[in-house]
Amino acid sequence: MSTRREFLQITTKSAFAGIALSNFSSALMAQASTGRPGEMIIRSERYLDLETPPERLQTWITPIEHFFVRNHMAEPFAFDLGEWRLKITGEVEHPLELSYTELQRMELATVANTLECAGNGRSFYQPHVPGIQWARGAVGTARFHGPRMREVLGRAGVKSSGKHVAFFGLDEPPGKVPKFARSIPIEKAMDADTLLATQMNGLPLSKPHGYPMRALVPGWIGSASVKWLAEMRVLPEEFAGNFMNPGYRLPNQPVAPGGEIDPKETHAITALGVKAIITSPEDGTNFGLVHRTSHRSQVPERGVARLTIQGAAWAGEYDVAKVEVSTDEGKTWHTARMGAEQAKYCWRLWNFSWTPPEPGDYVLMSRATDSAGHSQPMEQSWNPSGYLWNAVDRVRLHVT
Repeated sequence: MSTRREFLQITTKSAFAGIALSNFSSALMAQASTGRPGEMIIRSERYLDLETPPERLQTWITPIEHFFVRNHMAEPFAFDLGEWRLKITGEVEHPLELSYTELQRMELATVANTLECAGNGRSFYQPHVPGIQWARGAVGTARFHGPRMREVLGRAGVKSSGKHVAFFGLDEPPGKVPKFARSIPIEKAMDADTLLATQMNGLPLSKPHGYPMRALVPGWIGSASVKWLAEMRVLPEEFAGNFMNPGYRLPNQPVAPGGEIDPKETHAITALGVKAIITSPEDGTNFGLVHRTSHRSQVPERGVARLTIQGAAWAGEYDVAKVEVSTDEGKTWHTARMGAEQAKYCWRLWNFSWTPPEPGDYVLMSRATDSAGHSQPMEQSWNPSGYLWNAVDRVRLHVT
């Protein structure tokens, strides 16, 4: 339980966030637009979509300024935190409206979570699919802090008819575009790790990441963790809005590349799959073998040059059991060394030390296996929306 002093500190920080962090989106865009190595990659300027470059994904907790941003529409305009309310409606005994102050007085919890956009890796699909062309970096890990969702729902008293909880944000949709809203099953909403997050990495949420409050649905695709939360509506069935159907769904059966699907033969995407990515070296890197001079003959001879291959692996609601690396196009696989930091719903950092046997072109591969025995496939099953890419990662390396 937070002390009164902690509550006052959080409230003060949050009030400040509404002013000081209101321009955070512009600052991120300005930083990304420089094009300097390591800065965020602009995927969309109309609605802020920023991808994290691979070299920024090498820490267990991703700094806020390097955490990817996915917006489906315009961020909400400035609003008064004192006037903001979270509404709990629908299949409940006691509909509620809770202020930010009332929510912060509840017992607060902290959950570390690897958040990934369902479309991460979309640019690798062949044939090409439309949408934001994410590569590897629409993912990040952060510590989220706030009241448990089940405590808020408990105050409202969920009826036996309540089977799903829909989240409605304060996004600003253009024209006749429907507001962004998604739902999750009541069982996931009542899980002790599902939060109403007000902080990220110890600071109030920035506006691009959902200030003043977002849902935090750990282990699931990023779109389930709706930002700028304004209403939780308990429903007797899955929400039927545009961003639940036809959006964010997968075909029940495999689809031929380039084929079409019957919307009735699909299901909503929930948890993330198992996935390992290579964050270093970058794709297309040139790596030079070290040469030295023999003390006896003064004749140059090849020395030993070791390359450290690094990456991150995650598995949604499962744990990462192991990561393997191949340097010979998948003929042989070697177990990578896992980093010490770990937590449920979070990625594991990993590394593998390798000495290239000779100059030439190589394809480095990584694959992860989770605690349920699921492994990354060598080839990706195609879907028309480009969701949940988790094929074995490949990075090209030229050794000179």
